Amino acid sequence: MNDGQVPKLVGHLPGTTPAELRSSRGHHRQLPPDLLRDASRRVGIIALLGGILWLLGTALGHLAFRAIAPGQPWLRFETSDAVAVVSAAASFGLAWYAPKSTRGPRFVLDLGLVFMVFTAVALGIVWHSDTVPAGWRIIPTISWIGALVLMFAAIIPSVPSKTLVAGLLAVSMNPLGMLLAKLSGHWDYGSHGNLLLMHYPDYLLVGVAVVISAVVTRLGQQVTKARELGSYQVGDLLGEGGMGQVFLATHRMLARPAAIKLIRPEAIGGTDPAARELAVRRFHREAEVAANLRSPHTVELYDFGVTEEGALYFVMELLDGVNLETLVRQHGALPANRVVYILRQVCDSLEEAHARGLVHRDIKPANLHIGRLGLRHDFVKVLDFGLVKSVQARTGESSMATATGRTPGTPDYMAPEMTLGDNIDGRADIYALGCVAYFLLTGKLIFESSNVFHAIARHLNDVPVPPSVRTGVAVPAELERLVLACVAKQPEQRPAGAAELNRALAAVAVEPWGEEQAAQWWKSHTTPAAAP
Repeated sequence: MNDGQVPKLVGHLPGTTPAELRSSRGHHRQLPPDLLRDASRRVGIIALLGGILWLLGTALGHLAFRAIAPGQPWLRFETSDAVAVVSAAASFGLAWYAPKSTRGPRFVLDLGLVFMVFTAVALGIVWHSDTVPAGWRIIPTISWIGALVLMFAAIIPSVPSKTLVAGLLAVSMNPLGMLLAKLSGHWDYGSHGNLLLMHYPDYLLVGVAVVISAVVTRLGQQVTKARELGSYQVGDLLGEGGMGQVFLATHRMLARPAAIKLIRPEAIGGTDPAARELAVRRFHREAEVAANLRSPHTVELYDFGVTEEGALYFVMELLDGVNLETLVRQHGALPANRVVYILRQVCDSLEEAHARGLVHRDIKPANLHIGRLGLRHDFVKVLDFGLVKSVQARTGESSMATATGRTPGTPDYMAPEMTLGDNIDGRADIYALGCVAYFLLTGKLIFESSNVFHAIARHLNDVPVPPSVRTGVAVPAELERLVLACVAKQPEQRPAGAAELNRALAAVAVEPWGEEQAAQWWKSHTTPAAAP
């Protein structure tokens, strides 16, 4: 997967029949929404340039006439000047409207074709408004209208049939302008056949424009096809990290929004075929485990698979809100009652995983999402269960993360036993959750460090400063003792599991924080964008 391109799917997703895929491959594909939006923005830019050129061209025309005929009045207002002013006004109007339109990019693109024909009418009138000297020869030529049609075909994508109709209308404005010039007595071009004889090169350019339009449309449809993962249509890029990218996606039949996380091939074994095959097998095993977790506070995994290029992908529910790291960075440390409310939801997710003998191994604020779910606010989702590991794994077994040479977890939240390579269980997640609680209460890492090795050393040796001492803000003593117990160096000194920690948090005496308080907070703050 290179240059941000989305790879194609191998085989088909579970639950999708080959017949459905054959049907989806054969259906008429529209251009991707992001390409349509980019093209519609170009309509406004072209219109703005058109307005500037109309005014500039008219002014320069008068200056040129003054230089050629110094004795003649050069500021006289003629028909061509009136046409230029009207055309400039229309151009600026479209330039203003195009980026503000709520009708959708396809409508703006169609409006761009109408603008092209309108401009061709103006050019046809301007070029044939002056009296032609006697003896003027009819010479076949390519006009600016022909060039205009080619430019629109290359810059503004449209289906070939629309390009053909709009192009023929546009280039016909020159013969029409000549006909009007003859009727007004400005030009006697002889027989009507000379109308087409002079401008047949423009009609040939319409054919070229149709070919260009077909090529541009086909390229856009190929992008659409390349962005299809089974039953999902991949859309805009939402984010990018060390292992891969996350895209917005929509189920083509259910119209259900989702997030697709693509893991780069080089992150799962590099060029070693054996290592990659092993990583893919473990990926399937871990994805199946994650898909079977049913806690409402665990992000829902819809699907998973492998692309033709060897990239792994997860299809997950699309969440509305932000992760806890972003929340604290933007709004500061959280009050104790809200921290308790958040931690208990995380415990609900971890309790199920630990009961199944699974360890998350990368609990951190960036992997804890908070936002809205239906009518509920401050709803927490635990992300990235692709790193889970069974504590009953056989000797030599490891997760995809360790199998690909990647250190599991994040040093700022990593339990000492993980850095030492000891056997781990759910209490490693409890340690990480204690570090998260410290960050939420203080807005600071439990151990500030200059690099990864310094962070690991501090987690192994240093005693944390109590949150209330660190910030000078009062923290309920019972909650502070519980947080410090979670980050004890020895696993046996911590709460035995997520269920025990959840009960201890419920017993902390704090002012209630629930749906009413959460809804009020979200109402008074800027609505975050949907995020995976």
